[in-house]
Amino acid sequence: METQGRPVDDVLAELDLARGKDPDPHGAHLFGLTYPTGDAEIERLCHAVHDRMLYSNALNPFRFPEQSRLSEEVVRAVAGLVHLPREGGGTTTSGGTESILMAVLVARQRARARGVERPVVVAPASAHPAYAKAAHFLDLDYRQAPLDPTTLAVDVGALRGLVDERTALVVASAFSYPHGVMDDVAAVAALAAEHGAGCHVDACVGGMVLPFLDGELPAWDFGVPGVTSMSVDLHKYGFVPKGCSVVLHALPDWAGHQWFVYDQWPAGLYGSPAVAGAKSAAPVLAAWAVMQHLGLDGYRRVVAGMVEAAGRIREGFESVDGVVVNGSPVGTVMSWRSERPELSLFAAADLLEQRGWFLNRLTGTGGGEPGLHVMVSPAHEHVIDQLVPDFVDCCEDAVRAGVQSDDAGRYA
Repeated sequence: METQGRPVDDVLAELDLARGKDPDPHGAHLFGLTYPTGDAEIERLCHAVHDRMLYSNALNPFRFPEQSRLSEEVVRAVAGLVHLPREGGGTTTSGGTESILMAVLVARQRARARGVERPVVVAPASAHPAYAKAAHFLDLDYRQAPLDPTTLAVDVGALRGLVDERTALVVASAFSYPHGVMDDVAAVAALAAEHGAGCHVDACVGGMVLPFLDGELPAWDFGVPGVTSMSVDLHKYGFVPKGCSVVLHALPDWAGHQWFVYDQWPAGLYGSPAVAGAKSAAPVLAAWAVMQHLGLDGYRRVVAGMVEAAGRIREGFESVDGVVVNGSPVGTVMSWRSERPELSLFAAADLLEQRGWFLNRLTGTGGGEPGLHVMVSPAHEHVIDQLVPDFVDCCEDAVRAGVQSDDAGRYA
């Protein structure tokens, strides 16, 4: 920080310069990390809510009861989509990682209550690293279950050998981030219940997509016996800015395990349902506002458009000889591998980046093979006719040049 301050316009100009060097979140050339709607009214609504609530503080529901009421409406709306039992409950968080941390915390406390000194989390190799992170933070052991090599869903037979009397929580994804495939939630939840463990369904990605898909899906939410908790991110396919997620629990004892309450302080009673204390109400109220604006029919319409766009991208990519989709993706997330040794999809992605496209890369660690990955958002519908020909060209150029890539892959 300099001794002398700077004019506001100068500061903003430098910020704009820095921002211009990074990918544009609204440009529909990113396929992860941001979820552009391409809808001017949704964007206007989110900006307006943040402008109104920028300096709010959601820490104290007694001082700001209306903010608390609207936040609870968000939780109830998500709960209704995933059939949370009437006796269950939940809260908003800053994102999927915090939701997962809270689910693991509740599972740990339940395991300790039944006498488990060193609880264990068991998760598929495709599960988000947030589960390993939660185990690290909360001092639990972590076991990783392999994937079925064909479906890329968790191998339930192998999972069975990892679940025992120390298990606090078993994880299933609906759907998984790397491959967009559904784990067998019913089988995972039944296995967890056999050992008195909880079952957490990670719907951080799929939770605002699956309820609006047409056609039959395997059971995946609280309607499955044995599912004890779920996480659903609204700052992904709920179409609101970071950071807003919901964690839900089927059993009524969740609050006693998750809430931190402290009364030995001169300033009075302090309570918090998650990690954060002081926090802005803007992300959650933006979620409330977008839900009010779209309604169930609006989400159904947007999801249908995304799924149609995802199908077009898949068809276009698989028109390249040797490019094969991984598993059986069910929604808006999918990935591909190359079955031609001379075609490096990482090399093709390097060439795509030179054209301004940023596809995600899979290392294949833990299951599947190295390849490319996309998370389709509504705005991508308008760029497919440019993306697919560029992808085909870059694959051909990579083969023709005989190039590989030294990029080992990274998250999004």
